[in-house]
Amino acid sequence: MNHAGPDSDGESSLLEHLLELRTRLLRAIAGLVLVLLALLPFANKLYAWLAAPLLAKLPAGGQLIAVQVASPFFTPLRLAFFVALLATAPWLLYQAWAFVAPGLYQREKRLAMPLLVSAVALFYIGCAFAYFVVLPSVFGFLAAIKPEGVAMMTDINAYLDFVLVIFLAFGASFQLPVALVILVLLGWVTPDQLRAGRGYAIVGIFVLAALITPPDVISQLLLAIPMCLLYEAGILAARLVAPKPDAASSSS
Repeated sequence: MNHAGPDSDGESSLLEHLLELRTRLLRAIAGLVLVLLALLPFANKLYAWLAAPLLAKLPAGGQLIAVQVASPFFTPLRLAFFVALLATAPWLLYQAWAFVAPGLYQREKRLAMPLLVSAVALFYIGCAFAYFVVLPSVFGFLAAIKPEGVAMMTDINAYLDFVLVIFLAFGASFQLPVALVILVLLGWVTPDQLRAGRGYAIVGIFVLAALITPPDVISQLLLAIPMCLLYEAGILAARLVAPKPDAASSSS
């Protein structure tokens, strides 16, 4: 006689979820490791590419230095890991999506996928903007204002930390439209409220830019101005996905 009841069904369901989670984690880690192994032979070339914006602004003979003994070995390896993490972000997010998607409603799936794709694309765009626009501008400004007789010789490890912070700051800041759409979908704000609070948002954006960027006006403006434009783009996107008043009233 089979005495299996609701408790055994719940335990079986929990075990299946844990096994599925384990599978997704292993696949995510395997993808990251494979990309990292493929990038390791090019670690030094990756660092040379990353250092190009600074080296281009240094005077003739200027170069980066290694203060710590092991920095020439470990610093390019760190960069290769972060590049692999950035390159596999779509794969990692897909594994997370495949795990949670079965528990979502159809409407939630239709909304979540564009948001995920937009978030990844905007993060990449933010990093590209930081590399091709912000870093050359910042280093050009710093090289121009340095005191006479002072040579700019930056440690390779400190430079990597600085650039990664810039990438993270711009990549995260470019998520502003996605954040606004999510707030509207959750019902916490409306597009009209976002438009009415535009002035406060602009002030907050400039304060945030002053806090998370280097202490120079150029980098602050290069972050604040795109964020203001992204705020406007977020309002437009929020108006497209916001529940229509007629639909809300008919459903009630």
